[in-house]
Amino acid sequence: MSESKDLIDLRSDTVTKPSAQMRAAISVAEVGDDVYGEDPSVNLLEKKIAQMFGKEAALFTPTGSLANQLCIRTLVKPGEELLTETSSHIARAELGAAAVFSGITTRTWPSVRGVLKAEEPLAIAHPDAGPYLVSTTAVAIENTHNFGGGSVQPIAEIKKLRAATKSMNVAMHLDGARIWNAHVATKVSFTEYGENFDTISVCLSKGLGAPAGSLMISTAERVASARIWRKRYGAGLRQVGILAAAGIYALDNNLKYLENDHKRAKQIAQAVAKVAPKVINPDHVETNIVALDLNSTTLTAAKLSEELKSEGILAGALGPKFLRLVTHMDLNDNQIAKVIEVLPKLIQRALVS
Repeated sequence: MSESKDLIDLRSDTVTKPSAQMRAAISVAEVGDDVYGEDPSVNLLEKKIAQMFGKEAALFTPTGSLANQLCIRTLVKPGEELLTETSSHIARAELGAAAVFSGITTRTWPSVRGVLKAEEPLAIAHPDAGPYLVSTTAVAIENTHNFGGGSVQPIAEIKKLRAATKSMNVAMHLDGARIWNAHVATKVSFTEYGENFDTISVCLSKGLGAPAGSLMISTAERVASARIWRKRYGAGLRQVGILAAAGIYALDNNLKYLENDHKRAKQIAQAVAKVAPKVINPDHVETNIVALDLNSTTLTAAKLSEELKSEGILAGALGPKFLRLVTHMDLNDNQIAKVIEVLPKLIQRALVS
């Protein structure tokens, strides 16, 4: 197997490391005590992000899960209901945090590739359900959809859902961990996304390449409440401007790399589809995630992951027959070429005739 330094890491876009330029920005960051609200770099980042989405305020958090949880607890009271898609990050990958920390019950709807059709959550929404049933008070939408294979949510469906939920007095939350990818793929503006959601979470440590950091975005009132809960959860950080500076650098310099990530993901998908069209449809690869369905092969995701690792390539086995590859800025053309050479061969020889 290749030495670790030579591994081609496609497990996630979270594996990127700060560039020399980002490290330089970190090294000269102005800092202060953010628990006192005195870190100038954090304050600048929060203001910058809020303005990007046309919102009043934002709050820095160390993780995307925390940003999500702070958002939804400002919208949903204990004992009330949040609706989200069955394979969403909030439902699958946050370890039941909404229930554990906030007493929120969650109900889900299934969709193909996680793509929103407004009528699906509306069909199960039940606001003001009375004394015997749980009342729906918020709907969470993930854009792009991670386990859906980086699917972009149609803005027309978001607007349709927004109009209906607004009439029901039901709030909307955007899990925008990869909203940057959705923006690059569709050119829908950040402010247009902001207009259609009450709360938003964004992540700086995925495709944008920061070492850590997310933000929750909303009204000044909700952000003030979330600030208290952030401290209560043990996430009040002090001179965290060293991370905020990385986030500012990422926003100013790294959005431009996402389009190339998308092209590379499409190239990998097209190479696999040539030998195994049932494993992936390249038309479904809209951003930087390649989701392989191995049901037409004798391979499990774990087995294919092992075979790829022996070739110096890392990928994520996220289900018995679901393997995920994620492109990012730390990859180069030669590495992508090797993936395109190796991956289709491994899949082709395992096809069920």
